[in-house]
Amino acid sequence: MTDGPRVLSLTPEHVARVHRDIKDAGQPAGLFPQTDQDYAEWVDRILATHPAPDRPTQLFAYGSLIWRPEIDHRGEQCARLPGWRRSFCLRQWRFRGSPEYPGLMMSLDRGGECQGVLFELPEADLAAQFHRLFRREFTVKPITNIPTWLTVETDSGAVNALVFVMNRESPQYAGDLTPGEVADVLSQSCGHLGTGAEYLLNTVTQLEARGMHDEGLWLLQELVAHRIDAL
Repeated sequence: MTDGPRVLSLTPEHVARVHRDIKDAGQPAGLFPQTDQDYAEWVDRILATHPAPDRPTQLFAYGSLIWRPEIDHRGEQCARLPGWRRSFCLRQWRFRGSPEYPGLMMSLDRGGECQGVLFELPEADLAAQFHRLFRREFTVKPITNIPTWLTVETDSGAVNALVFVMNRESPQYAGDLTPGEVADVLSQSCGHLGTGAEYLLNTVTQLEARGMHDEGLWLLQELVAHRIDAL
């Protein structure tokens, strides 16, 4: 138990100090974009393997999908995904990173467990929803975040959900970095969508608001705040 609400070390003022106006330069050299045909094949594959097509489709969100889902949903509940953990293991040179200020994004890597939010998707035109969602979650080949059906735990029991997990074969896979190594990157990374510090702050804030305290992310926001203070 705590005596009151936890107070974040990382603040919007820290984020503003490391923000830079950066134009989108497109895909970095050596990375190839997913095509319309690629996305269509992924949508067909996921629809064909839907474990419960007669039931509402559930989507498990663990990072920015929580606070920027960009797709319609009919409700949400807290859930737990065993066997997978949040990890800043996805290297980025676009979006919240750039060639000058490389970034790291979260994905789900094997081991541990992860608390997150379960969204129920509307039943109508599921293929169109997946097309929009997949274009948000992965943009290059080889794929970075693989859409996968997994079992998540809720207060009312286990359910099948669509989850995006890290492709360890991707050249963007950073492996298991230390908190200090991640903080070094997030305290300086910035792309045309904003900073790594903002991404971290938004995620921690949204999790805390739902009563989900992630010790690893809490330590990380403290480290990032201290590094920005030292700049």
